[in-house]
Amino acid sequence: VQLTESGGGSVQAGGSLILSCKPAGYSFSRDCLGWFRQAPGKEREEVAHIGTDGGTYYTDSVKGRFTISRDNAEDILKLQMNNLRPEDTAMYYCAAAFLCVDLERIGLWGQGTQVTVSS
Repeated sequence: VQLTESGGGSVQAGGSLILSCKPAGYSFSRDCLGWFRQAPGKEREEVAHIGTDGGTYYTDSVKGRFTISRDNAEDILKLQMNNLRPEDTAMYYCAAAFLCVDLERIGLWGQGTQVTVSS
């Protein structure tokens, strides 16, 4: 049972990327799903999450720029990132847990995908 992220890369400020996350060995259609990021020397932060009812949460710094979505039929989680800024540079991780409040503490995590934004 694992999660695998993809879609990271290097872009210039103002550019866009789409991150994807897929499970292997199980279906996460009944889980709350989230994206976290961690930059070197900084604490890990929750970027966004989406519940099974489609309800979403975004950290303030990404509101209006990032969109989290899920397709339960395809068992895929995405993060559309627009108008990227250098401060978005980080390793991005997806996570899954039955309850959104448990995502960081006891969720299933992927290995991460690097996003680098140059000015």
